[in-house]
Amino acid sequence: MTLQIVSVIGGKDGPAGTPYASVNPARPAETVATVQLAGADGFADACRTAAAAQREWAAVPAPVRGRVIASIGRLVEANTETLARLVTQEIGKPYAEALGEVREIVDTCDFFLGEGRRLYGQTVPSEMPDKSLFTFRVPVGVAAVITAGNFPVAVPSWYLVPALLCGNAVVWKPAEYAAASAHALYRLFTAAGLPDGVLNIVFADGAGTYEGLDRALGEGTVNKVGFTGSTAVGRAVGELCGRHLQSPCLELGGKNPMVVMPDADLDLAVEGALFAGFGTAGQRCTSLGTVIAHEDVHAEFVARFAAAVRSAKIGDPNGDVLYGPMLDHKFAERYEEYLTWIQPHHTVLPGPTGRMEGEGLFYHPVIVDGVRADDRLFLEETFGPIVGVTTFSTMDEAIELANRPGYGLSSSIYTTDPQAVFRFRSGVSAGMVSVNNSTSGAEAHLPFGGNGKSGNGSRQSGMWVLDQFTRWQSMNWDYSGRLQKAQMDVTEITPDLGFRL
Repeated sequence: MTLQIVSVIGGKDGPAGTPYASVNPARPAETVATVQLAGADGFADACRTAAAAQREWAAVPAPVRGRVIASIGRLVEANTETLARLVTQEIGKPYAEALGEVREIVDTCDFFLGEGRRLYGQTVPSEMPDKSLFTFRVPVGVAAVITAGNFPVAVPSWYLVPALLCGNAVVWKPAEYAAASAHALYRLFTAAGLPDGVLNIVFADGAGTYEGLDRALGEGTVNKVGFTGSTAVGRAVGELCGRHLQSPCLELGGKNPMVVMPDADLDLAVEGALFAGFGTAGQRCTSLGTVIAHEDVHAEFVARFAAAVRSAKIGDPNGDVLYGPMLDHKFAERYEEYLTWIQPHHTVLPGPTGRMEGEGLFYHPVIVDGVRADDRLFLEETFGPIVGVTTFSTMDEAIELANRPGYGLSSSIYTTDPQAVFRFRSGVSAGMVSVNNSTSGAEAHLPFGGNGKSGNGSRQSGMWVLDQFTRWQSMNWDYSGRLQKAQMDVTEITPDLGFRL
């Protein structure tokens, strides 16, 4: 039965809007949910509602908010299979991966439930007597969170959990094509006891969201923006926030390199490249973009990689497959454009390209050997099951190639040489480095995020994300009974700097 979904603002269903059909990409004739998309007015109204609810939520002691986060984790855990099945049905992510995505929400909650008792400030010594200095973490206010649909429940939890824990209210705008999964997660969050208006979910298209966000920033009802999506849209969001003197948390695209050194375990490197390049049909921000293989092992690596891809199973995401369909029609159409970037000097492996036979949005996996540093396939993110391969001769060349596209999200190196590992780590621009592991994969207690075209240096996950959803406030308390002026009324102790033994 097709789900009927509307925005929820202040605990109440929003009005009907423009209908949008979220379909099953493995069977596009099947509509998973019909979504009523709000416009700019709906988004702005949700931000006003959140602002009105935020102060009361911030007054709830942080350890109590931590217990709410713990309840969210238990509710998600108890509904793991149902939520994972919905993710698989709506975006075509293989069920095993969907289970892992749901597990990541639980891990995030497990980490942050304790942070409710660790939102520490400091007691700082003063330069004057009878005076104490303090620092406090305070919530930013209202966070507007805009997320993509390739990780429709895990990535949103990276924003929602710490934002709520820190005492903020949230307006969440998920991807329309993953609306059913997002709505299910919203219901699990609110079942944990969140007061009405503290978490609001708004379904809207890009134009309506941008206009509504602009209005809310102007009204002062949004104090922080979190955005996960493309680099192009991230630039627009960053520019909008900058006009309102706000610094957003941007998690954008990637062109993630994997360096294969001459001493690499090639079978392990192939296994990592297969998962990083083609898992989720290459539709992760951390998907492998280009393998940078040493010239001594390039031919052997490509042969083994092509064989692994050739034998991989692609199809029904409910089965044991490497990957399923593209997320949505718009991503399939964009991927077909990327295939036109293949040039005569490229070698295409292991066989056919383009859409596979059948009704679903399934596409053949493609390895493109012989990419050059000025090729579009080398320089730009290609969201889909396509991986480039190029060669290098020296470590300096490998690092230069890894950095050349200008992204800086994830990276990987396969080697047994510690010196190579640390040279690569210090030279690569990526925010994340994996050694003998794929470019994809995140743990809830490590910082996640990128630089350059991949983001503005903000980080998600672990204790580092607390700096996104709190602001530092300082307080000085003078109990001397007189005015003590900093840098002026300071006791001087005079040394004898001319003393010599």
